[in-house]
Amino acid sequence: MAESGAHLTVASGNAERPSIFQLLAQESLMEAVRPALRHAAKVLAESNPSALGFLWWSYEEIYLLLDLLLQHHLLSSCSASFSENFYGLKRVPWAGGRSALTRRGRWWSLFLLCVVPYLHIRLQHTLSHQRDEADYSIPPAAGPGARRLHRVLSWSGQAWAVLRLTQTLLYVAGHTRTHAPMLWVAGVRLTPLTPQDLKIHTPRSPAGSSRLVQAVAGVAGGVAVSLSTALSLGTFFLQFLEWWYSSDNHDSIKSLTSLPAPPPPLHLLQHPPSSCCPLCGRLCSNHTVLSTSGFVFCYRCIYAFVKTNQRCPISGYPTQLQHLVKIYST
Repeated sequence: MAESGAHLTVASGNAERPSIFQLLAQESLMEAVRPALRHAAKVLAESNPSALGFLWWSYEEIYLLLDLLLQHHLLSSCSASFSENFYGLKRVPWAGGRSALTRRGRWWSLFLLCVVPYLHIRLQHTLSHQRDEADYSIPPAAGPGARRLHRVLSWSGQAWAVLRLTQTLLYVAGHTRTHAPMLWVAGVRLTPLTPQDLKIHTPRSPAGSSRLVQAVAGVAGGVAVSLSTALSLGTFFLQFLEWWYSSDNHDSIKSLTSLPAPPPPLHLLQHPPSSCCPLCGRLCSNHTVLSTSGFVFCYRCIYAFVKTNQRCPISGYPTQLQHLVKIYST
């Protein structure tokens, strides 16, 4: 029902120009899919770290591969990305009067849809690790060149956000045909699907074919419709997961699932556990706990281990540097 309602956002005055609400909705769809899939990969990896840990450690590469396969199929068959096709949009050349996406436009679209976001995320991860090392004075500290690169990238990100906002406002005012700079770089613009496009994308049996060929074509069409429906329902489910685990919803989840905290074990009160670091075997210095497993280590020991292995050394749970929590004694 929501998929059908999305088409009501098309501007009624010009059938060639989708409304800005429809364009922003299709952009937010893929932004919600990535973190939801990341959470699903984390849950699977934590359930069986030895067999499924690669889903978390190599998540970005696996997502890139699946995204390339999905987007290439839809760009070749429907001239649209997954989210654009979901909201009834297609890509056409920005100029020239052509109604079909060219080969160059497909490959540029595939590169900008899949590869550029992957490179951006990897760069952000690298810079985040370098900032963590600089904050906690982990050698080697970031040099002047790295700090200068951080500033340049920060300014570039702000300039990009301003450029996107400016082009979106120009699109709303009717002064440009594209609402996003990436579409302009690819040389394409978005238009609503027409009844003729739906007929073209609907599989048909060859004229004069036998009953067997018609039956096979009917089964193939049913499988295609089933896959499309499954992707649509799966997208709504992933959006629900992303909302359920969002920071704004943590308070309501806690009120529904929280239970009274049990009293501490008596044997721990009589014989406190050892305060030695499980990695170096000496008394912990600069105590740091892993939020994924609850074990306490020296900060330098666990930082180096997690950065290299991306897992807890005791439990094997997938772990990143942001899961390190320093403990300050009062």
